[in-house]
Amino acid sequence: MKLKITTIGNSSGVILPRELLTRLRLKKGDALYAVETPDGLRLTAYDPTLAAQMDVAEEIMRKRRTLLHKLAQ
Repeated sequence: MKLKITTIGNSSGVILPRELLTRLRLKKGDALYAVETPDGLRLTAYDPTLAAQMDVAEEIMRKRRTLLHKLAQ
């Protein structure tokens, strides 16, 4: 599905068609979670549990950056 970036106030945004909102089981005011993948971005319905886990993972990655870099070699 092709989406167009448009101006919304002083920002830019994407208008999601009703069919897409229905498929994702989303309604106005719900949140989406954007996950970067090797193929691009994946949008999913916001999952508070996953978000909390990702916050912990990002904190660990910041604190242990050097160690993780060495492990990746």
